[in-house]
Amino acid sequence: MSHPFSTLTPDLVLDAVESLGYLSDARVLALNSYENRVYQVGIEDETPLIAKFYRPDRWSDAAIREEHSFSAELAEHEVPVVAPLERDGETLFEHGGFRFALFPRRGGRAPEPGNLEQLYRLGQLLGRMHAIGASRPFAHRETLAVDNFGHAALASLLDGGFVPRSLLPAYESVARDLLARLDELFARVRYTPIRLHGDCHPGNLLHRDDAFHVVDLDDCRMGPAVQDLWMMLAGERHERLGQLAELVDGYQEFHDFAARELPLIEGLRALRLMHHSAWIARRWDDPAFPLAFPWFAGERYWGDQILALREQMAALDEEPLRLF
Repeated sequence: MSHPFSTLTPDLVLDAVESLGYLSDARVLALNSYENRVYQVGIEDETPLIAKFYRPDRWSDAAIREEHSFSAELAEHEVPVVAPLERDGETLFEHGGFRFALFPRRGGRAPEPGNLEQLYRLGQLLGRMHAIGASRPFAHRETLAVDNFGHAALASLLDGGFVPRSLLPAYESVARDLLARLDELFARVRYTPIRLHGDCHPGNLLHRDDAFHVVDLDDCRMGPAVQDLWMMLAGERHERLGQLAELVDGYQEFHDFAARELPLIEGLRALRLMHHSAWIARRWDDPAFPLAFPWFAGERYWGDQILALREQMAALDEEPLRLF
């Protein structure tokens, strides 16, 4: 079977951009993206544009438009976000069997790990984003939960036979034990799902011209607010406590942070580990994935995953991070 992007050629990319009235200079640069395909396209006498071609059959049109509407809503409230460009009131387009969107080019640097001043400012940015996100729910996008990020992830890995046979009993055992703990944790901890970025790692909050801006809302979904905060924390426990304090101080200038969500952090980290493995497995028929993740089929990777899941089991027994 051909993979979803087998017919997405540079000529098709140029034709798609020019179908919206732009005149390209025929320069196409593929950017680092696996889930979708993203290109920088040169425009005659203008700044290059970013063309994002959505993976077929992943999101519905309604879900993609909801992502775009969320970006526009944030921009309307002056939250610095890279929102898609409009043409005649539309942001989602089709060409050659592919859905795509165009974005202004906006570069920048990822935050410096552990930089307290930057964490305070990132907290302000996330607080502003969540104040808007909490105002109403998504209608067409899923909610981050143990079922879809945990149980479904494990099912994909087991049904597809991706775990080496020699490590299968150990992986399945620790994964099932961990999922039982996560079911209990998410049932016990009260939280109100809000609209989130969903994949808020430092590479999606970029710094340029003394300001931060949000990029790549492709994974936005409903979930606990702390999902967009915990990936900003790094280092030993005492370091993460100080970082969390700065992050939340900035956050609470614009939106109340529910400290009761803090016990979810290690559970969310565990779900991200399992979901990432399942994501690679589900995309393995795309030739870009074996090339980018050649270690995925080896025993070493799965041995490391068993260790990582065991460490998450232990982390769930530790005292959660807290605010002073």
